[in-house]
Amino acid sequence: MSKPDPESAAAAFGAVAERPVFDATITPHRSLGQSGFRLVMTLVCLTSIVASVPFVLLGAWPVAGFFGLDILALFIAFKVNFNAARAFERIVVTPLEIVLRQVSHRGKEAVWRSNPAWTKLEREHDEDYGLMRLALVSRGRKVALAAALSPQEREGFASALSAALTKARRGPDYEPV
Repeated sequence: MSKPDPESAAAAFGAVAERPVFDATITPHRSLGQSGFRLVMTLVCLTSIVASVPFVLLGAWPVAGFFGLDILALFIAFKVNFNAARAFERIVVTPLEIVLRQVSHRGKEAVWRSNPAWTKLEREHDEDYGLMRLALVSRGRKVALAAALSPQEREGFASALSAALTKARRGPDYEPV
């Protein structure tokens, strides 16, 4: 019978220890996609043109310009909304490390790292609305996460993340009995 190789055992443990226990990406919800945006803008433009024709025929042509300003304001509001949708958060939990990467809509990136053994999940509940805030706390440092989720979605996310933190603390080979 041959002896196990300590180097291959360490490499196997390292591969298991670096395997993610939890990996999630949170993006802001947007109910209107690109094709919906085109449809809404087309309908608004057509409605504005039809509504402005009587004013132009009556000689009140400046009213048509105000309809155009409304269209421009709506277009800018949608573009700002679509730009804000580029933000995201990604959290990866392994038995060795928690990595939270938050990227703003402008592309500014913040990375927070911690050991799962020293990290706890802090929850702030409201009686009427549910889970309002979620934060990771480690060694006096605190970082908020999952702000883009609704309170109900945040509750489910917190449960899954809490279970992942517990599994990461117990080690890669832990199997509940």
